[in-house]
Amino acid sequence: MTEEQLDFTLKRRFYQNEIADKKLILIALHGYGQLGRYFYRKFLSFENDFGLIIPEGPHRFYLEGSSGRVGASWMTKEWREQDIEENTRYLRQLIEKVSEENPGASFYLLGFSQGGATAARLYQAAPALFSKLILWASVFPPDVEKSHFHEGSKLHFVLGKVDPYFVGESREYTINDYRQQSFTVHEFEGTHDIDASALKEILNNF
Repeated sequence: MTEEQLDFTLKRRFYQNEIADKKLILIALHGYGQLGRYFYRKFLSFENDFGLIIPEGPHRFYLEGSSGRVGASWMTKEWREQDIEENTRYLRQLIEKVSEENPGASFYLLGFSQGGATAARLYQAAPALFSKLILWASVFPPDVEKSHFHEGSKLHFVLGKVDPYFVGESREYTINDYRQQSFTVHEFEGTHDIDASALKEILNNF
């Protein structure tokens, strides 16, 4: 048996508000098992002030069994390197297109949970596209070169104080790891979710 590959054109979907004339555009990458249109709802309070672009991961699946609710992810362990390459290329092309259409806008990149790893890889590939990187409740991907991430106020890490995925020594290690890379660490009273107040502080004050 041999493994073969075929190149062909794909479509990827994303969700956005009216971004014309917005000075700041937030690109937000969802976590494992979420869909773009539902993740978008977490940013509704920012619609009037900021441009929003919510891309959706390419892999969709039933969350339980073979029917019912559907979620999406950015990759699995299977053919992982190819997914990383395609995700980075697609997101970079999308943002470069929006940037050309909105030359006066600044771009913030946010990655939540699994989307944080995808965001970190995208930032490493094209740091000049973004004014800020916000990694939210995510582990820094081990395949990304940390030397690319020493830009002070451009880098932010956010974590809920009762996030069940980050407890005890794991939590302390994660926070210290980000601080050593010059990330500003923000903690809020909450779990594994986007907190509008914490995000508003970053968008408005940094």
